[in-house]
Amino acid sequence: MERTKTVTSADKMPSFQTSGRGWRAWVSRWVGSQVWSGPGTAGLEQSVETAIPDVSFYYPGSTAAVLLIHGLTGTPTEMRHVGKGLAAAGFAVYGLQLAGHCGSEGALLRTRWPDWYASVEVAYQRLAQSHAAVFAAGLSMGAVLALHLAAQRPSQLRGIACFSTTLWYDGWAIPRLGFLLPLVLATPLGDRYRFIENFPYGIKDERLRRWVLDSMTSGNSAAAGHLGTCGRSMRELQQLIRLVKRELPRITLPTLVIHAQEDDMTSPSNADYLEQHLGGPVRKVLLDDCYHIITVDRQRQEVIRESAHFFHALLAAQEGAVERGQRVPALF
Repeated sequence: MERTKTVTSADKMPSFQTSGRGWRAWVSRWVGSQVWSGPGTAGLEQSVETAIPDVSFYYPGSTAAVLLIHGLTGTPTEMRHVGKGLAAAGFAVYGLQLAGHCGSEGALLRTRWPDWYASVEVAYQRLAQSHAAVFAAGLSMGAVLALHLAAQRPSQLRGIACFSTTLWYDGWAIPRLGFLLPLVLATPLGDRYRFIENFPYGIKDERLRRWVLDSMTSGNSAAAGHLGTCGRSMRELQQLIRLVKRELPRITLPTLVIHAQEDDMTSPSNADYLEQHLGGPVRKVLLDDCYHIITVDRQRQEVIRESAHFFHALLAAQEGAVERGQRVPALF
């Protein structure tokens, strides 16, 4: 099976950035900027909690639709720009909102990974009822959920795109003791604390980073998600990842993998793993001027162009093969 790798640059990884000096810089580099930032059960004991706003979006289009899936503690807002771009390219687009997201930390803690995937299934079924062809694309954990959807619906989904796929956290901004995270999550300590992201929070563009950070620190999770991730939610993600890694060899759908070379959270080794273990054709694209949140960062237009071209090419190949009574050819 032919596989294509597209690399736009060979720039080396940036050095870890921190504003501290001396022992503070050392601590930040090894264990993070905010060590064990506090209990991760905030909101669970509240008797009154505000309703979670619905910030999902839908753009009408042709008979072909794309389902967009945001990441853990994220929001559909991080997929909206890509959604508009794909809609301009002729696709119907639905940016779903995962269960428990865009509200309080307590609301998220009341959900598990099967709840998040159930949101994906419901959204897929709605699109499939009114569109002849459905694709799925996800960011970070959303990419993992898209892969799981592909494993569950191999003959119905037309193809998938994986943006900044998170199979493990090994980016350049991850503290050096981050490899101990699975061990921490396996203990009761993991339930009691949340883990705060390090600078640069997945975004290379400084202006956009300031806006996102201000939104997260102000508690506006519907706009920019949460600044920290509770240990319990991280453990749910680890369970989902273990399942999906076992499913990869039997996922034969054409897959577009886009990853930042300088991803601060998940290095390109995550993309390499998909390329090596997926059972179907893979197109891999590495970006050279953005960090983890590639759907909003400096090269978001490249994400749109690659995705639109990939989905259009699949449609053309699949429809042409059906007309000729042939099997769908490999494109890459």
